Amino acid sequence: MATLAQWIEGARPRTLPTAISPVLVGTGAAIGSGTIAPGRALLALVVAVSLVVAVNFANDYSDGIRGTDDTRVGPQRLVGSKAAAPVQVRTAAFVGFAVAGLAGLTLVSLSRQWWLLGIGVLCVVGAWFYTGGKRPYGYTGLGEVAVFVFFGPIAVLGTVITQSGAPGPLAIVGAVGVGVLTCAVLVANNLRDIPTDELADKRTLAVLLGDADTRRLYAAIVILPFVLSLLSALRSLPMALGLLALPLGITQVRRVLGGADGRKLIRVLRDTGILLLVWSAATGVGLALGALV
Repeated sequence: MATLAQWIEGARPRTLPTAISPVLVGTGAAIGSGTIAPGRALLALVVAVSLVVAVNFANDYSDGIRGTDDTRVGPQRLVGSKAAAPVQVRTAAFVGFAVAGLAGLTLVSLSRQWWLLGIGVLCVVGAWFYTGGKRPYGYTGLGEVAVFVFFGPIAVLGTVITQSGAPGPLAIVGAVGVGVLTCAVLVANNLRDIPTDELADKRTLAVLLGDADTRRLYAAIVILPFVLSLLSALRSLPMALGLLALPLGITQVRRVLGGADGRKLIRVLRDTGILLLVWSAATGVGLALGALV
C-alpha cells in the first residue's frame, strides 16, 4: 500500500506551476480591466489545481497499465512501481475531476457564462485521453498542442471571462505566453524520456523530432514569451515586468543546448516550472498595473 508521501509524490506537486500560472495571468488581466473578484479567482485556482492533479493520476494509471513507466529516469509512478493498485490511482483521478467539476460549476453559475460548461467537459475529456483510451493522443506527438490550448487560451482566458468578461489583446498575449512556457515544461519532460518512450512505442513530439531538434524547440519556446513581453511593453509599459524572468530562462536554455540529459534534465524540468511561475506572476502584475499607465 502506498504511503502518504508516495501519494503526494504521485500527485506530482512540481507540476503545480502549470495550474497556478494561468490563474495569475488571467486574474491580473481582470484586475487591469477594473474587476477585483477574489472569490472567483480562488475558484478558478481550485479548478486548475484539481485538474492538474487529476490528469497526473490519470497519466500514472494509463501509463502504468501499459507498462510505459516500468523503466523511468524520473521519479517512480504509483502504478509503474506497484506502490498502489491501478484502481486506486484511477479513483484518485476521478476524485480530482469531481472536485474540479464542482468548483467549475460554482464558478460558471456565479459568472453566468454557461457555455463554459462545455469547455469544462472538453478539458476533462482531453485530460483523460492524453494517455488514456485505445489511441491516446499524447502517444502521437499531439501533447504539446493540447497543452498549449488547455493551459494557455482556455485556462487564462477562461479565468478572465469568469471574472471580468471579454479579454483584451494583452490578456491574449499573456495566454499565449503561459501556453508556450507550459509546453516548454512538457518538452523538457519528454526530452528526458526519449530513450524510454522509444522503447514503449510512445511517439511523443520529442521522439518524433529527435534529441537535437527537441533541444532547439525548447530554446525557441522559452525565448518566445520574452519577445512577447518586450513587444507588449510598447503598448503597456508594465508588461515589461515579464522580462524579470529572463535570466532564469537563459539559464535553462544554456543547460538544454549544452547537452543536459538524464537526471540533469529533472532539474531543468523543475526550473522550467519555476520559470513559468515567475514569468506568469510578473506578467500578471504587469496586466493588473496596465490600467494605471
